[in-house]
Amino acid sequence: MRVGGPAPGAEAGWVQDTHEELEIVAEWCEDADLAAPMHPYPVPGGLLPWATSNQGDFFLWTTLPAGPQEWMVTVASRNGAWWHYTGGAVQFLADLVSGVLEHWGLPAVRPEITWVHQPGGGGR
Repeated sequence: MRVGGPAPGAEAGWVQDTHEELEIVAEWCEDADLAAPMHPYPVPGGLLPWATSNQGDFFLWTTLPAGPQEWMVTVASRNGAWWHYTGGAVQFLADLVSGVLEHWGLPAVRPEITWVHQPGGGGR
Protein backbone atom coordinates (compact mmCIF):
# COMPACT_ATOMS: atom_id res chain seq x y z
CA MET A 1 0.00 0.00 0.00
CA ARG A 2 1.27 3.44 -0.87
CA VAL A 3 0.19 6.24 1.43
CA GLY A 4 1.69 9.67 1.24
CA GLY A 5 1.76 13.11 -0.14
CA PRO A 6 4.08 15.23 -2.19
CA ALA A 7 7.75 15.51 -1.41
CA PRO A 8 8.89 19.09 -0.95
CA GLY A 9 9.37 20.60 -4.38
CA ALA A 10 7.42 17.81 -6.12
CA GLU A 11 3.93 19.17 -5.50
CA ALA A 12 3.12 19.69 -9.20
CA GLY A 13 3.91 16.05 -10.01
CA TRP A 14 1.81 14.86 -7.08
CA VAL A 15 -1.14 16.96 -8.28
CA GLN A 16 -0.76 15.52 -11.79
CA ASP A 17 -0.68 11.97 -10.38
CA THR A 18 -3.82 12.71 -8.36
CA HIS A 19 -5.61 14.01 -11.46
CA GLU A 20 -4.69 10.80 -13.28
CA GLU A 21 -5.97 8.72 -10.35
CA LEU A 22 -9.24 10.70 -10.39
CA GLU A 23 -9.67 9.83 -14.08
CA ILE A 24 -9.31 6.14 -13.24
CA VAL A 25 -11.74 6.49 -10.33
CA ALA A 26 -14.23 8.17 -12.70
CA GLU A 27 -14.01 5.18 -15.07
CA TRP A 28 -14.43 2.73 -12.18
CA CYS A 29 -17.46 4.66 -10.89
CA GLU A 30 -19.06 4.48 -14.34
CA ASP A 31 -18.37 0.75 -14.65
CA ALA A 32 -19.45 -0.18 -11.11
CA ASP A 33 -22.87 -1.67 -10.52
CA LEU A 34 -23.61 0.23 -7.31
CA ALA A 35 -26.96 0.85 -5.60
CA ALA A 36 -25.91 4.46 -4.97
CA PRO A 37 -23.80 5.94 -7.79
CA MET A 38 -20.49 7.48 -6.79
CA HIS A 39 -18.42 10.13 -8.52
CA PRO A 40 -14.86 11.43 -8.20
CA TYR A 41 -13.95 14.63 -6.40
CA PRO A 42 -14.68 17.63 -6.86
CA VAL A 43 -18.33 16.56 -7.23
CA PRO A 44 -20.01 17.14 -3.83
CA GLY A 45 -19.60 13.91 -1.90
CA GLY A 46 -17.02 12.83 -4.47
CA LEU A 47 -14.24 10.30 -3.96
CA LEU A 48 -10.74 11.60 -3.32
CA PRO A 49 -7.80 9.15 -3.46
CA TRP A 50 -5.44 9.03 -0.48
CA ALA A 51 -3.70 5.68 -1.02
CA THR A 52 -3.31 2.85 -3.51
CA SER A 53 -2.21 -0.75 -3.24
CA ASN A 54 0.48 -2.42 -5.29
CA GLN A 55 -2.37 -4.47 -6.79
CA GLY A 56 -4.16 -1.39 -8.20
CA ASP A 57 -6.78 -0.93 -5.48
CA PHE A 58 -7.84 2.60 -4.46
CA PHE A 59 -8.40 3.91 -0.95
CA LEU A 60 -10.53 7.01 -1.11
CA TRP A 61 -12.22 9.53 1.11
CA THR A 62 -15.91 10.05 0.47
CA THR A 63 -15.92 13.81 0.89
CA LEU A 64 -18.79 15.37 2.81
CA PRO A 65 -19.77 19.02 3.26
CA ALA A 66 -19.43 18.68 7.05
CA GLY A 67 -15.64 18.59 6.58
CA PRO A 68 -12.75 16.11 6.59
CA GLN A 69 -13.45 14.92 10.13
CA GLU A 70 -16.68 13.37 8.80
CA TRP A 71 -15.25 11.79 5.64
CA MET A 72 -15.46 8.00 5.50
CA VAL A 73 -13.04 5.65 3.79
CA THR A 74 -14.23 4.01 0.59
CA VAL A 75 -12.30 1.11 -0.89
CA ALA A 76 -12.45 0.41 -4.61
CA SER A 77 -10.85 -2.95 -5.20
CA ARG A 78 -9.36 -3.74 -8.56
CA ASN A 79 -11.50 -6.89 -8.62
CA GLY A 80 -14.68 -4.77 -8.59
CA ALA A 81 -15.53 -4.85 -4.88
CA TRP A 82 -16.53 -1.50 -3.33
CA TRP A 83 -17.06 -0.96 0.37
CA HIS A 84 -17.11 1.73 3.05
CA TYR A 85 -15.38 2.03 6.40
CA THR A 86 -16.91 4.59 8.74
CA GLY A 87 -13.73 5.33 10.69
CA GLY A 88 -10.92 7.58 9.57
CA ALA A 89 -7.95 6.68 7.41
CA VAL A 90 -5.54 6.08 10.31
CA GLN A 91 -7.97 3.76 12.10
CA PHE A 92 -8.68 1.99 8.81
CA LEU A 93 -4.95 1.35 8.30
CA ALA A 94 -4.55 0.14 11.88
CA ASP A 95 -7.51 -2.24 11.55
CA LEU A 96 -6.36 -3.50 8.14
CA VAL A 97 -2.79 -4.19 9.26
CA SER A 98 -3.82 -5.76 12.58
CA GLY A 99 -6.24 -8.14 10.87
CA VAL A 100 -9.31 -6.76 12.65
CA LEU A 101 -10.76 -5.63 9.32
CA GLU A 102 -12.02 -8.09 6.71
CA HIS A 103 -9.98 -7.63 3.52
CA TRP A 104 -12.99 -7.87 1.17
CA GLY A 105 -11.08 -8.65 -1.98
CA LEU A 106 -7.85 -6.88 -1.03
CA PRO A 107 -4.52 -8.69 -1.00
CA ALA A 108 -3.20 -9.87 2.35
CA VAL A 109 -1.29 -7.24 4.30
CA ARG A 110 2.29 -7.80 5.33
CA PRO A 111 2.99 -4.96 7.75
CA GLU A 112 6.27 -3.30 6.92
CA ILE A 113 7.21 0.28 6.35
CA THR A 114 9.27 1.28 3.37
CA TRP A 115 9.91 4.82 2.22
CA VAL A 116 10.22 5.06 -1.54
CA HIS A 117 10.95 8.42 -3.08
CA GLN A 118 9.31 8.71 -6.47
CA PRO A 119 10.47 11.70 -8.52
CA GLY A 120 7.56 14.05 -9.04
CA GLY A 121 5.23 11.94 -6.93
CA GLY A 122 6.52 12.18 -3.40
CA GLY A 123 6.65 9.16 -1.14
CA ARG A 124 3.59 7.46 -2.48
